[in-house]
Amino acid sequence: MNTEDYRDLDRCHLWHPYSRHSAMRDTAFPVMVRGEGVYLFDSDGRRYLDAISSWWACNLGHSHPRLVKAIARQAERLQHSMLGNLSHPGAIELAARLAELFPSRRRRVFFSGDGASAVEAALKIAVQYWHNLGQPERRGFVSLENAYHGDTLGAVSVGYLPEFHAPFQPLLFPVFRAPAPCCGTCAHGLRSSTCAQECLAPMADILEKNAAKIAAVIVEPMCQGAAGMRIYAPACLAKMAALCRKHDVLLIADEIAMGFGRTGRMFAFEHAGIDPDIVCLGKGLAGGYLPMSATIVREALYETFADQPVDHTFYHGHTFAGNPMAAAVALETLRIYAEDRIVERAREAGERLQEAMAPIRGLSGVRDVRGLGLLAAIELDERKGQSGPERARQVAAWLLQQGVLIRPLGSVVYLMPPLITPDPVLAQLVQQVQAALAQSAGST
Repeated sequence: MNTEDYRDLDRCHLWHPYSRHSAMRDTAFPVMVRGEGVYLFDSDGRRYLDAISSWWACNLGHSHPRLVKAIARQAERLQHSMLGNLSHPGAIELAARLAELFPSRRRRVFFSGDGASAVEAALKIAVQYWHNLGQPERRGFVSLENAYHGDTLGAVSVGYLPEFHAPFQPLLFPVFRAPAPCCGTCAHGLRSSTCAQECLAPMADILEKNAAKIAAVIVEPMCQGAAGMRIYAPACLAKMAALCRKHDVLLIADEIAMGFGRTGRMFAFEHAGIDPDIVCLGKGLAGGYLPMSATIVREALYETFADQPVDHTFYHGHTFAGNPMAAAVALETLRIYAEDRIVERAREAGERLQEAMAPIRGLSGVRDVRGLGLLAAIELDERKGQSGPERARQVAAWLLQQGVLIRPLGSVVYLMPPLITPDPVLAQLVQQVQAALAQSAGST
C-alpha cells in the first residue's frame, strides 16, 4: 500500500490515543515504517528526529542492534510463561538487577505491562499493607495538583486532570490534593536562594490533620510531565519525603517518565537523596521496545503479605507480567546503560542542552524556559491574538515540516530526545526550535 492507502484505512478503523478526530481526519499525518538511532522514517522515506523519544520511552533510540538481537535470541527460546506459581530466568535476573539500583537493595519487584498498571499495583499494595497491619482505615492518598499517573481509574483518581478525565470523575475515589511546586513559575515569587519550600505548607497541613487515614503520598519526582514539564527543586522532594516519615505515611515515587537517566541520574529521586517506599517504573525499562513496567517495593512491606497464619496474599496480576521477551530486552537495556555510561553521558549532554536553551529566555512571547537533565521545556505566552496552546501547536506543525517530531503539552513545547542523541544533533534541534518560535512570534 502507498501512504494515502494507509491513511485511508487508518481513518476507517484506528482509534488513536490522545488524538483529536479532526487532527487525524484533516492532516496528512506521517505513517512511520522504520526507526534507526534517533530518527524515525515514514512510508514516503522522509526522516524525522524523534525529539520526544516516542512518548518518552526510547531512551536508547530505535533499532539498537543489541536490543534487537536480545529480542530475537529470546524469541527462539521462550516467548511467554506466566509468573503465577512459576518463574523464568529473565524475570528473576531482572528483578535482582533492578533491586541493585536502589539505596536499600532489599526490594521486591512486581511486574506489569504499562505505567498505569504499575501505579495501580502501587496503590493497592499501599492500601493492603495497612490492612495487613490491622489499620484498614488508612486507605486515603495524597497527590499533587496537576499530577498525571496514567489512565486507569485508580491512576486517574490520584492524577486527575479535568481536561483529560472529566467524564470519569463520578467513578473516582476521593484524594487529598496538595498544590504542586513549580520552581520556574513559583507561586510565591521566590528564588532558590530564598526558598524554604513554603509551597509545601498545604501538604504538611493535610498530613498533620489526616495521617491516621492516609496510606501514601504519590508524586512524580522532580518533574510533573503531562502537566507541562513542571520542574521543582530536589529540596522540595526531600521535604515531602521527610513529611511522610514524620507522619508514618508511605511515599510512592512515580518514576515512569523520569526514570532511567532522563534527569541526569538513574532515578529522579536520587537528586533528593531519598529512598521511597514504593517506586513505579515503565517506559524506558525495556528500552521502549516492548511493554513492561514494574512496582518496586521495600521488603518490609512485602513481608506483611504472608499467607500464614492469616492469608494476606496480594491477589493481583497481569497476563504478561514479567514477559520473557520484555525481560530479555530490559536486561540488555540495563547492560548497555552500565557499559556505555548512558546516565553520565545524558547528564553531560543535558548540561550542554540547558546552556543552548538559555538564549530562548529572551525571546518575545516566552514565559519560561526550564530544564532537567536531557529534558527542556518552553512555556509560551499569548502573542498577537494567539493563545499559548495555539502557538505551541503552530511550532509543532512547523517543526514537523522540518523533520522534527515533538508533541506540545498545552502551551508548553518540550524536548525529550533519546539519551544517545549526538551533540551536533542537539545543537541543530535547539536552532530549529528557536526558528520555529521566531516564526510563531511573527518576527520572520
